[in-house]
Amino acid sequence: MTHRNPVRACSRVALAATIFLLLPLAALAAPFAAMVMDARTGKVLYSTNAETRLHPASLTKMMTLYIVFDAVRRGEISLDDVTTISRNAASEPPSKLGMRVGQKIKLRYLVRAAAIKSANDAATALGEAVAGSEQAFAQRMNEMAKVLGMTHTTFKNANGLTREGHLSTAHDMTIMGRHLLYDFPEYYNLFSRQSANAGGKTVRNTNHRFLRGYRGADGIKTGYTAASGYNLVASAERGQERIIVTVFGSRSVATRTAKVEKLLDIGFRKAPSRAAFIAPTRLALGGDTLAAHTRSASGLVTASLRPEPRPGTRADPAALVAMKDEIADTIAKVAGEAEAQAAADEATAPAVPVLSASLAGAMIRPAPRPVVAEGSSQDDGTDKAVAAVRPVVVTRMSTSGGQQWGINVGRYTTQFEAEKMLLQTALVETTTLDQALRKVVRSPRGWEANFVGLTQERAQLACRRLVAQNMTCTPVGPG
Repeated sequence: MTHRNPVRACSRVALAATIFLLLPLAALAAPFAAMVMDARTGKVLYSTNAETRLHPASLTKMMTLYIVFDAVRRGEISLDDVTTISRNAASEPPSKLGMRVGQKIKLRYLVRAAAIKSANDAATALGEAVAGSEQAFAQRMNEMAKVLGMTHTTFKNANGLTREGHLSTAHDMTIMGRHLLYDFPEYYNLFSRQSANAGGKTVRNTNHRFLRGYRGADGIKTGYTAASGYNLVASAERGQERIIVTVFGSRSVATRTAKVEKLLDIGFRKAPSRAAFIAPTRLALGGDTLAAHTRSASGLVTASLRPEPRPGTRADPAALVAMKDEIADTIAKVAGEAEAQAAADEATAPAVPVLSASLAGAMIRPAPRPVVAEGSSQDDGTDKAVAAVRPVVVTRMSTSGGQQWGINVGRYTTQFEAEKMLLQTALVETTTLDQALRKVVRSPRGWEANFVGLTQERAQLACRRLVAQNMTCTPVGPG
């Protein structure tokens, strides 16, 4: 009869438990999944478990950044806007930029930290800056996922930290990477930078092994949590061919990089040398297909596109009809004031003076700039813009009170037309103009439609948002 040594048996159990605890958590992570896509056409060249819902980890930040870029394009925010770091953002676990509660920082630095270092606090701060709260931003992420055709993705936060129900697929994340590449080519260079200045701190790229080791590699985003394993959406370009690969569930950075490189090789072997570019499409939430962006085979914009209006801000024609009586009442109410103002203006100077060339040059305020192609050594926030942007010339107008800025939304041949435009603009841009006063001023060249009683910041923000919707707007400073 064999007798077991209880001490030895306990030691074996303890040893087994220790080995189990010391095993890399990634080895116990979600199953492996992958997809290879011809970026030019969207054709799938290889896939395995690509529709399995898994933890995306920091691949999530691709959507966070996509929405930020979209908000800049719409005029909702500027990358030079300054935001205050909340306790919620500052308390996020690493990887992080390490910001303090109450710290003020430009959005462009948060963008760099999220894209390059994969900083969780930066991603959360971006979401709060755009939507007001992490919960509201997650809702916007999910709406955008539907627009982009990511049918098996649900977001719960802006950074990708593990949370129940925060899931995606290799297929959906490949779609996300393709949209990021072609919908915002002016920002894509961010993902290939080895390092960048993020507001006084230098951040280094979490994807440096792939970027340095694979010919043609230029991005885009890594991800890792214990639940997800090592994830990566990667892209490389060789000649006229571009391949996107997504990998979920690798067991280490080294195995992830090796697997991605092998899949890219498969993609380049399978993809034709030449292929007609098919732009990724965006769908309306109702299911109607929006017009795809007109781009060349290289992905660059070939036509100037009208920016999409911010959700919920399109003027309602029925509301304008209902306000017809208010237009007439307003005209009658301000008629005397307008005539008196016109007489005063004619006695002194035009409401919109002609600026000398030197003065006009000194008063130029640039419109919101995209993240620039910071391939140069300058990386201090005063970067050169990738694409030309329309300058906004600040003119002057006298106002009273502490808020002495305003905006001009055009000159019209009749007072009625000017009043109508003011009411229409007020309906379109309620966020910044809700407290502004409408003012029509007669000048030698027509009727000027103005909103007055704004701060400089609010006036410039209002114009950015209106110009993004293809509407006329000029900030007017105190004089």
